[in-house]
Amino acid sequence: MDDAVTVRDLVVDRGARRVLPGLTCAVPAGRVTGLLGPSGSGKSTLLRAVVGVQRVRSGEVVVLGRPAGSPALRSRVGYVTQEPSVYADLTVRENLRYFAALYGRGAAAADAAIADVGLRDAAGQLVRDLSGGQRGRVSLASALVGEPELLVLDEPTVGLDPVLRAELWERFAALAAAGTTLIVSSHVMDEARRCDRLLLLREGELLSDSTPEQLRAESGTDDLEESFLHLIRTRQGVAA
Repeated sequence: MDDAVTVRDLVVDRGARRVLPGLTCAVPAGRVTGLLGPSGSGKSTLLRAVVGVQRVRSGEVVVLGRPAGSPALRSRVGYVTQEPSVYADLTVRENLRYFAALYGRGAAAADAAIADVGLRDAAGQLVRDLSGGQRGRVSLASALVGEPELLVLDEPTVGLDPVLRAELWERFAALAAAGTTLIVSSHVMDEARRCDRLLLLREGELLSDSTPEQLRAESGTDDLEESFLHLIRTRQGVAA
């Protein structure tokens, strides 16, 4: 399978606002694809459509060869939302062992996931007593414990210090090297350089589907934020 996800002519309305006006894109298998753009560009909406929890007006989203949201995908796709989705009244270890059991995995898999996100020392703490960044890492561990084929991460590094951000991106690269497909959303253009593929969104429109190297070459600058701005100016110039 060349592409883990294909999106064709996707239209999504939220209230009276059209968030995605007919988006078409693809996510290559076994790579880290960065979904980047400013807040309100449609990133979270697209991720929800990929996971199958977003009501769509029209279009098609195919994930691992099946329609998004198919029951057969539940054990194959991991999803980490912006808000932590774990139990605050349980410890980190209790959360992870619970989620591991849902996937038919044991305590060793839970402990490994905790270590993968750097929370070994906090394993016995209640989630409600953790910092916001730590709670986010518990959610990430809960998705990792199932060893999904596709891992969808919505702003996973928000609120983390630079060292931990770098460590998580190293973990993402290792997962991709082992065959996992990752879609990672961010509004921080500095994180774009860590991706194998880039999808740049603005106001629901796909401005670019390329690699960091291609984006730099097309814009004539090594600064990816400047490359993004160049795309916007070029699009505005064409529209005018």
